[in-house]
Amino acid sequence: MDITYLLWVQDLRNAINSEAVNQFLEQLSFFAISWAVMIPVLVYWCINKKNGLFLYVSFCISWFINGLIKLTVCAYRPWIRDARIVPAGDAIRTAGGYSFPSGHTMQSSPIYGGLAVLCRKSAAIVSCFFVLLILVTAFSRNYLGVHTPQDVVVGTVCGLCSVWVAAKIIAYCSNHPERENILLLLGLILSFASIYYITHKTYPLDYKADGSLLVDPQRMMNDTFLADGMLAGFVIGRFIEKTFIKFESTGFKFGGLLVALIGFVPLYFIRMSICSVYSFITVPLNTALGSHWGHFAIGFIEFIYTVAIWPAVIKLCTRK
Repeated sequence: MDITYLLWVQDLRNAINSEAVNQFLEQLSFFAISWAVMIPVLVYWCINKKNGLFLYVSFCISWFINGLIKLTVCAYRPWIRDARIVPAGDAIRTAGGYSFPSGHTMQSSPIYGGLAVLCRKSAAIVSCFFVLLILVTAFSRNYLGVHTPQDVVVGTVCGLCSVWVAAKIIAYCSNHPERENILLLLGLILSFASIYYITHKTYPLDYKADGSLLVDPQRMMNDTFLADGMLAGFVIGRFIEKTFIKFESTGFKFGGLLVALIGFVPLYFIRMSICSVYSFITVPLNTALGSHWGHFAIGFIEFIYTVAIWPAVIKLCTRK
């Protein structure tokens, strides 16, 4: 049924025959895995610290779960399962590896879903817009031919469940701040337990006619090392920030906003590093940048920078 549905969507795409539509959906997907994660940073630094933490936790949970499920199920992409599936444009270039569940969906759903929750009372129309973004991003993966419907449905459900769990965690920590360190320690343990699991389990080793692997599990592990590095960076960064820094979001005062915006400059280059090694070019595994621990380090640096290091700069520059 999933292949039949994808063939129907593919026929629809061919009938529309619009490069503009393809490009729009590709760019929407690209934003989900490259720049959407900067939204929690903006909220955390500039708007509302607690809401920013809520979005961070939602994202970390969702991306952590995505890696574990992908490397457990090891489902092949639609065009591997059925040669009649032909992905649109450059979508196949950024969609290597295992298919289930959709990583693009599981990166966008916790952020857009979290924003929808935050806006539901004060700006219902904006909240509906974020819900629409979730649905369109999910559908784009089917339209482009790189994910089955169950890939995106499960990805969306897991992402939204992460929002619910994050809300419970934030509420629990607000009511029991003395127990937050226990949860942070648990997050750090889970990060390294995940690494132990994915590096010791077995993987299918199916080969193409030219002798190369259909999917190289070593490369697929990079995504999960990146997610585990982000989780570890968030946990340690949060501990450092709440224990020693204790900054407050800048609000919309010019000086604070300027300091926060300056902080996005190094973050931009960190994000570009992630984009280059994560989805868009092939970096040899035997190099520091392309290795598993290279990915872990990039994720760790990004999140400890955004959660603790630059907030310390913000506090230093905005204190009275």
